[in-house]
Amino acid sequence: MTTTPETPAAPLVDLQRLFIAIRRRKRFWLATALLGLIAGAAVGIVLPAPPTAVAKVIVVHQDDSPTDSGTLMRTDVAVLSTTKIAEGALKKLNSTEAPEEFMKNYAGLGLTNNVLQITVKAKSNEEAVAQAQALADTFIADHVQRSQAAAAAQSKAILDQRKNAQDELAKVDQQIADETGKGRNANASTLEGLYGRRAALASQVSDFDSRAQQAGIGSPQVAAGTQIVDAPRALPKAFLKTTATNAGIGFALGLALGLALVAVGAVSRDRPVLRREICAHLGASVLAQLPSKRRGLARVWKRSRVVSERERVATTLARVIKKDPRGVSVLELGAPKVAAALALDIAAELANGGRASVVDDLPGEHVRKLAQETKSEVPVVSAAEAEGEPGERRIGVGTVAPGTAWTDLEHLGAETVLVVKAGHANTLWLHTVARQLADQRIPIIGVVLVDPDPRDKSDGTLWDGLHTALRGRAGQAPATPHVVAEQEDRLDELAARIAERVAKAEPTTRRFVPVRPVLPPALATPKPPAAPLPAPGSVSVPDHLDAPTKKFAPVKPPKRPTPFKRDHGEPAHKGELNAELEPEKNAEVS
Repeated sequence: MTTTPETPAAPLVDLQRLFIAIRRRKRFWLATALLGLIAGAAVGIVLPAPPTAVAKVIVVHQDDSPTDSGTLMRTDVAVLSTTKIAEGALKKLNSTEAPEEFMKNYAGLGLTNNVLQITVKAKSNEEAVAQAQALADTFIADHVQRSQAAAAAQSKAILDQRKNAQDELAKVDQQIADETGKGRNANASTLEGLYGRRAALASQVSDFDSRAQQAGIGSPQVAAGTQIVDAPRALPKAFLKTTATNAGIGFALGLALGLALVAVGAVSRDRPVLRREICAHLGASVLAQLPSKRRGLARVWKRSRVVSERERVATTLARVIKKDPRGVSVLELGAPKVAAALALDIAAELANGGRASVVDDLPGEHVRKLAQETKSEVPVVSAAEAEGEPGERRIGVGTVAPGTAWTDLEHLGAETVLVVKAGHANTLWLHTVARQLADQRIPIIGVVLVDPDPRDKSDGTLWDGLHTALRGRAGQAPATPHVVAEQEDRLDELAARIAERVAKAEPTTRRFVPVRPVLPPALATPKPPAAPLPAPGSVSVPDHLDAPTKKFAPVKPPKRPTPFKRDHGEPAHKGELNAELEPEKNAEVS
């Protein structure tokens, strides 16, 4: 049993077609990248960076440790971006600007765990330097004040603890004095405990005194260490660096935007570019491919290559057209100029062995204009003119773009060669072209693909169209009367070869003798000569032949009872059945 292989499902996104579409639209995304580059550079020129001043402050923390991960510096940056610091700096500057607006013009950055960088933007360099100095001084004063406030609070807490210890020590001294006043009645163990308690309290009071003195001094290392290590200065205007940075950012954004738009368009528009896709949608093989008209300086050194490729394709098509008396048209889809040039080249090849002309049915009369530009000797006529002279070959040039009059295409030629530009039409329109040409009974000899992708290696051959494909027409001879017999002999020979191949490929079958009518032996043997018949009345009839014919009663089917099943043995009532059948037997005997 032969099974038909299942066609693999088409992928949701064909990466090959996507990459080819991106490569074909390189002018677009390169243009967007260049536009982004120009826009970024223009922003750097039109909107230059404002004057900027930078100051660096070293910040000493009272609780600083080598294991700190930058938490204290992040706290200082957050404190710098508060309205308290902004108001203090504005007061020093005698400015009436709102603190919220001023906070938008400066920022802090922690370079290390103890170095803070302050960046200020202003209208001028002097103003930026003054604002940076005011911010640095305000931040240092606030930092030292917060450190001293913390030290004062700690000193006050220690002094409160010392006072509590002194009060408790006075109570213990009073208890010792009361117990000692009892004289001999004093309890020695109680006195010993009170003496130990007094010694501990005295030690705590001494410790609190030393700690209170240290806390009262404050944190001199914080006040002395927190200072400006790099005085505020205006940054030089790096015009080239700023412009180059903005241009690079614009180039990257433009390139990304262009690639994204091209990728989305390639997936959504569904315009076939590959050879195999165009071949499958049009139902015809790709005969050749031609580059499109070059632009810019490429027209200078690639002109000869384009012309030679077009002439080679025209020569191939002209050889086929010469062998077929039917007219052939050239229909374009997205490449009218290439189709016009190809038709003129084909007509020039045909004119070498006879008369040839081109019928220009293109909307823009590209054939006539091209013939005038190149001063071609091939006559160009319009579709409305009368038919040419006998023996003149005409190549009709038309279009299958939207808006085409499909019923007029048959007047351009009985067969056609499609000149299709890759990526010009979508899948739906390619199907429409193939269906309309099939309805007009205009077979497609092949497709000439214009502007294909140079890296496309896909197969563009339709293997089930040999009767219309160029490879099936290459060996055909012109249908003239003197070769009809020769063609019939070739057909007979081809049929015999096909039958021989089928007999070898298929298993042998048993052959039977053809059925003939079988005659009886009396008729198969030759008859002897018939004797003459006797005279009438001389032949007598035997007596036994005149005996009356015995009549028999008509045979009737016996009436049998309806069978029924019993559990065991044969059916009962045998006597009754025999009695019913007895009259029938007697009737048969009589």
